[in-house]
Amino acid sequence: MDKLKKRIAILGGGPSALFMYKRFVEARRDDIEISIFERKQQLGSGMPYSAEGANYEHITNVSDNEIPTIVCHITDWVKTLPIDYLAQFNIDPENFNEYRVLPRLFFGKYLFAQFDLLKQMADKQGLKTNIYLGVEVIDIVDLPEEQKVKVKLANDDTFTFDQVIVCTGHNWPKKYEGKTDGYFDSPYPPSKISLQINHPVAIKGSSLTAIDAIRTLSRKNGRFEWDKNDELVYVLNKKSEGFKLIMHSKNGMLPAVRFHLEDPRLSGKSLLSKEEIQAHREDNNGFISLDYIFEKDFKEIIKTKDPEFYSQIAEMKLEVFVDFLMDLRERLDPFQLLRAEYLEAEKSIKRKQSVYWKELLAMLSFAMNYPAKYLAAEDMLRLQKILMPLISIVIAFVPQTSCRELLALHKAGVLDLIAVGVDSEIEVKENGGIIYHYQAENGKSESVYYQTFIDCVGQPHLNYHQFPFKSLVAEGTISPAKLKFKSKQEGEAANFDNEEAVELTETGDYYLKVPGIAINDNFNVVDEYGAFNDRIFMMAVPYIGGFNPDYSGLDFSEEASARIIKSV
Repeated sequence: MDKLKKRIAILGGGPSALFMYKRFVEARRDDIEISIFERKQQLGSGMPYSAEGANYEHITNVSDNEIPTIVCHITDWVKTLPIDYLAQFNIDPENFNEYRVLPRLFFGKYLFAQFDLLKQMADKQGLKTNIYLGVEVIDIVDLPEEQKVKVKLANDDTFTFDQVIVCTGHNWPKKYEGKTDGYFDSPYPPSKISLQINHPVAIKGSSLTAIDAIRTLSRKNGRFEWDKNDELVYVLNKKSEGFKLIMHSKNGMLPAVRFHLEDPRLSGKSLLSKEEIQAHREDNNGFISLDYIFEKDFKEIIKTKDPEFYSQIAEMKLEVFVDFLMDLRERLDPFQLLRAEYLEAEKSIKRKQSVYWKELLAMLSFAMNYPAKYLAAEDMLRLQKILMPLISIVIAFVPQTSCRELLALHKAGVLDLIAVGVDSEIEVKENGGIIYHYQAENGKSESVYYQTFIDCVGQPHLNYHQFPFKSLVAEGTISPAKLKFKSKQEGEAANFDNEEAVELTETGDYYLKVPGIAINDNFNVVDEYGAFNDRIFMMAVPYIGGFNPDYSGLDFSEEASARIIKSV
């Protein structure tokens, strides 16, 4: 009699699921059976690379040479496609450039093709794979006595597995959209904001998400063309003469521009090893010091990569370093800085020379992701308030084509950016639209009405109470993510400042509440007693943002899946 196979479910069928499935195929195990559940009718693309997150005008901020290998490179895959299909995306297979960014819908097709190739490989090696498309998972129930996990679907079907890996991807909760005219909780799917508009539009945020909205709205209300000086210009449609886009940013800054990466996969081979991190924790009461990570994973590396830059920052502590870099961005007009960075990036790409401090800052962010759960609460607050705002700007890697469009829109008087500060408020109007309340740079209080408002701050880090699989909450299978204060005095002070964000336990210890749920190093969910569950793994990035403050797309999926496969 054949030995019963371990039944494993992958919930979600986007990029994270693709990398997880790849790990199983590579493992060539004959003792497992995989079931994949996907809400859409196609695997691989997820939200960002399907019609839910992109139109034809939307592009990736990574190129083929920066993408972790799945089955085959895009350079090879392109040559298998029909010419008329490639023509929809203006792609010539004979002159395909692996260093150029890609249309997101095209990239979604590539991810789908990779899933299909993996499935063929699985079939050949006898790895049974059950694929369920067009189904929605509404709950997960842990069955500890049976050592099983039950998965419930919206159509009332239920399945039982030995282990479940949650890869459900992006989630954009709706607050006012559909209830208030002109209010959009996100720009996704972009088809909903493909609107002809003859009035100013308020955009909250200035991130890549905001640029997505700008690319869609600008095309619906005008056109881009090249002038006689070979410069991109924007021309409004006559029916949209009142159209204008106003970004509202807390810091009044635009994200930095994509440049040449010396290590395109940001593999971080030069970063601290797990053994070094563990040794440091043992010497630091179990905590990881943010300053230690900054010194070892940034400053010591920049010393050899860019000695001139290092000489400027050698004696700087973290706060001084951030102030040093932010000071220039704050002093310059954001569009003036964008143009300067665009030219710097063009030079970097042409010469194939990295802007080392920016590349290493991206690596530092990647390095911080996994040990972040071991930061003291004091350091997490520093990371959230000081370092992450800089990182989020610098590592956005805005593609050159988007930069040219932003500059053209601004020159045409169609795009502006307002610094609104952390105290800005949005008043939702019952009869439609919003009033943006903020303090202008001159100190004057402003209250501006907008008929159309789009929240573009990006994927929010969702809190414990927003976790969608309620049985795991009700049974205590999962717990809120939190970090202990190293100093009781610091914890008491933080509790006094914000009682909702800080918890005082019965033992007299203070903990900082951070977004999402608790997980361990292998992405197992963790209960309130600190015990991990070896049946349930969490790769759904919106729900682990507290312990994984930076989830960098495909890099995250590759690393997380590598850790999980060792535990199943």
